[in-house]
Amino acid sequence: MAGRSRKIRGNQSMTELEKLKAGLEYCYDDAEVDALKERAIIWCGKYNALDPLDFATQYETLKNNLGSVGQKVWIAKIFNCDNGKNIHIGNNFTGNYNLTILDIREVFIGDNVMIGPNTLITTVGHPLTPMKRRNHIGIAKPVKIGDDVWIGGNVTILPGVNIGNNAVIAAGAVVTKNVPDNTLVGGVPAKVIRKLENDIAESENDNGNDETI
Repeated sequence: MAGRSRKIRGNQSMTELEKLKAGLEYCYDDAEVDALKERAIIWCGKYNALDPLDFATQYETLKNNLGSVGQKVWIAKIFNCDNGKNIHIGNNFTGNYNLTILDIREVFIGDNVMIGPNTLITTVGHPLTPMKRRNHIGIAKPVKIGDDVWIGGNVTILPGVNIGNNAVIAAGAVVTKNVPDNTLVGGVPAKVIRKLENDIAESENDNGNDETI
């Protein structure tokens, strides 16, 4: 799988990992890039093999392998990622079954976020030209998810997307563009359905609307 880690571009030399971090096109089967994914395969396998009711060990495993983790963070089986250290999660987070985060670049998740089952968050894409795909070229962009966000089941969030605070993503949506604060979006591609009330300032204990997406 692994290729050469350094290629020359004119008078400059950058490793494929340096290109990745700079937001440039890079070779995804480069040795350094590959090593990150191989590490993730190993630790995700161990995480998914833990006792499903041993929440303390699950939490410690996430703290040791993700970039940063707040309080009250739980991710159900089966969880997979491309690195782990690029994932930053705030407080009071629930990631339901079969969550996949392809964190070639950074994924920032705020406080009080819920993610439904079978959801994909990806930071990596590939060229539209076949020759570059044959050469295993990728390009990665960070994803940011704000506070108080509810992401329904079977959602796909594509590279470079920013999701605002108090946004709700309807089940089955494919999010290709930024989502404003206090907005319900849905569909393929996801579009704004309507604005949402933000009652946090009124009462931290008010559950607001009980609508099911």
